[in-house]
Amino acid sequence: MKPIIAPSVLSANFGNLHRDCVMINESQADWFHIDIMDGLFVPNLSFGFPVLKSIQQVATKPLDVHLMIVDPDRYLETFKDHGAWQISVHIEVCTHLHRTVQKIKSMGVKAGVAVNPHTLVTLLEDIIGDLDLVILMSVNPGFGGQKFIERTYEKTARLKEMIVKTSSSCLIEIDGGVNNENAPRLIQAGADVLVAGNFVFSSANPKETIAALKSIG
Repeated sequence: MKPIIAPSVLSANFGNLHRDCVMINESQADWFHIDIMDGLFVPNLSFGFPVLKSIQQVATKPLDVHLMIVDPDRYLETFKDHGAWQISVHIEVCTHLHRTVQKIKSMGVKAGVAVNPHTLVTLLEDIIGDLDLVILMSVNPGFGGQKFIERTYEKTARLKEMIVKTSSSCLIEIDGGVNNENAPRLIQAGADVLVAGNFVFSSANPKETIAALKSIG
């Protein structure tokens, strides 16, 4: 099965955001990956609801919204109203993770949990059956263009074993430093979704770069 490709809008040219969103629409990409950063959970700010609304108005593909924010429960309904098809929260900030996941699902939105590089995937054992997605951060969250963390392969394989063992239908998404060199090994380890930011938007032909990632598998 071919991987799901989700270009990260964080790496787009914000002076030409409409153009880059149209490019994603016209490419072989499957999702828009939207990183929301609050400057508290991660040391960076990205964009808020007005920009997300603008993306929603152009996008013809699902919006995969990744919340790198503290207390995400406050904003879940607003993100849904701004077009989020899937919302992922970080395990590191959710005191009552099961409650948060159930809230997302009750809104008719797919629910995901993101895991930082230092966080053990075994912590998801009691909730994996409720999830549609797990995002494995393969860089430390907060900035694009970081170097891929090699231990992600092993972590991906371990999570895949857990998913198979529990008969979960949860997908594994890899976020950070993905390129054409590490993508084949990630897919072999069990990854289903590849987030690609700088690798896509800094390339000479982003559509061809997306197509090349899509052809792996």
